[in-house]
Amino acid sequence: MIRGLSIPGFVLKNAFRNGRRALLTVASVAISCALLVTLLTFQRELTVPPESESASFRIIARNKVSLAQPLPQRQMSEIVKIQGVRQVTPFTFFGGLYAEETATSWAQFGVEPARFRELILEGKISQGSYEDFVNDRNSCLLGADTVRRYGMKVGDKLRFTGTFYPVDLELRIAAVYEGTVDDRNCFFHHKLLDELMDDWGQTGTWYILADSAEAVNSVIQEVNATFANTSAEVRAETERAFQLGFVSMFGNVRLLFGSISAVVIFTLVLVCVSTMSMAIRERFRELAVLKAIGFRRREIFSFILAESFGLSMLGALVGIGGIWLFWNLIDLQTLTNGFLPYFEVTPRIMATGASVAAVLGILAAIGPSVAVARMSVVEGLKTLD
Repeated sequence: MIRGLSIPGFVLKNAFRNGRRALLTVASVAISCALLVTLLTFQRELTVPPESESASFRIIARNKVSLAQPLPQRQMSEIVKIQGVRQVTPFTFFGGLYAEETATSWAQFGVEPARFRELILEGKISQGSYEDFVNDRNSCLLGADTVRRYGMKVGDKLRFTGTFYPVDLELRIAAVYEGTVDDRNCFFHHKLLDELMDDWGQTGTWYILADSAEAVNSVIQEVNATFANTSAEVRAETERAFQLGFVSMFGNVRLLFGSISAVVIFTLVLVCVSTMSMAIRERFRELAVLKAIGFRRREIFSFILAESFGLSMLGALVGIGGIWLFWNLIDLQTLTNGFLPYFEVTPRIMATGASVAAVLGILAAIGPSVAVARMSVVEGLKTLD
């Protein structure tokens, strides 16, 4: 007991002795932790695309030279003969602009509907009829997230202005799907694109479904070997590898976000260290008295550590809890204009943010503790409050 206070009460009273400074410290730590968690989550969403269980069966084959180079559709007759291939469909990115938009965040892909249904094993039809999509060449299959975002319904007309291709698409919503990792996209008949492009006879990529996860590697090797040394060599890879390769086009995302996170952590260090230094300097006389009445250095260090650690963890609790609540309650599709389908603040990321705050709370106590340890009782008593 210290002057009628318990040890925890003594630490708590000192931590909030200057209410304004304590509040600003907690707020600074909270904002820094919230920003750090957001950066780590954003990095995760860009570098680790969401993946369903059935994705391990799927393969994407593109032109070996460049993703921008198309492949001849005649290759499909060879791909279907490869052992281990269950299904294959052309898969061409259209990249059109919806209605009057200048930037459309949800993609449109040309597929062969009858074959494509087997490739989206996890997808469920929530509205309309897939058979209607198969039978109507001018129809499309649209993701439920996009339907909700724009207030669409089955039967509505969609117009896309071509950007990569010199043609426009006029489509009718025949069915709505949901249950995949990305319920935003629009799928239309590849034959419609062929007709608009005057019997184009090309495809952007091949979307292949293997019989099993064990057959994936052999299918990849066989697809690559089948078209080796031809005028249109292909590069086949798993769906996940293709996604990560696409993400790499953004540049070194990890380095960028790592650098920003380092700046945030450095700022957090400065906040914690400066706060604790000021708080301890103001109490040199009190700490000298504690030394004089018999408190040992390690006990005084524990008081300082508890104060620094407590303020840091309170800030971390407010910041991490607040940002988790924010990203779970916000309308992500509206906020990001459809750019991010998910923004999951995982327990691991929250634990990382809390660990950083805890370590910095400990580090911030070291400097003031060393100063107090070197201070004699006489020097401390001479200090003005």
